[in-house]
Amino acid sequence: MNQSDHKGFVTTALDVVHSWAMFRLLRRTIRGPRGDVFDRTYVSTPGAVGVVAITPENHIILVSQYRSSFDDYVLEIPAGMRDVVGEDPSRTAWRELAEETGYVPRTVDYLGSCLSSPGVTDSVLELFIARDVVAGGSAPEGPEELEMKVLIIPFSEALTMVDEGKITDAKSSVGILLAARRFDDLGV
Repeated sequence: MNQSDHKGFVTTALDVVHSWAMFRLLRRTIRGPRGDVFDRTYVSTPGAVGVVAITPENHIILVSQYRSSFDDYVLEIPAGMRDVVGEDPSRTAWRELAEETGYVPRTVDYLGSCLSSPGVTDSVLELFIARDVVAGGSAPEGPEELEMKVLIIPFSEALTMVDEGKITDAKSSVGILLAARRFDDLGV
């Protein structure tokens, strides 16, 4: 149990409500700065990675994947859970990109991180950029990835899609915007 004081908020108990696969539903009991005691539940995960994959022609690789939580397809950058214990996040990014899309990067560099939904999960999503990706062989896993569509569009078009609300996935929006701000050669 974490007894540390975070500006007056002190954890007094941390309980596992349910565990499944690599996820846990946790209940944290907290004493607030004014003495009130309350519970918050959240999903604990090992985190994930997302990859802004760029071809030599400055096109971005996107995937359209069925997401059961929305019962619809979501347009997003390739991504995956950090489900291999001890694996470096950049290696996870390389592996997930190849598995989902068949594209292999020449380089993978760290872009930053984002909190997926801090009111619901402790998941931290590490974002990477993969440059000069080339086609290889994919190895999709599970029914969603077997039906996933891989799209290749100009990076500038993806940036416009973020601006117009056509790409609404948080990791994808953050990753595309970070890449655009850091790399002048992406044609934006």
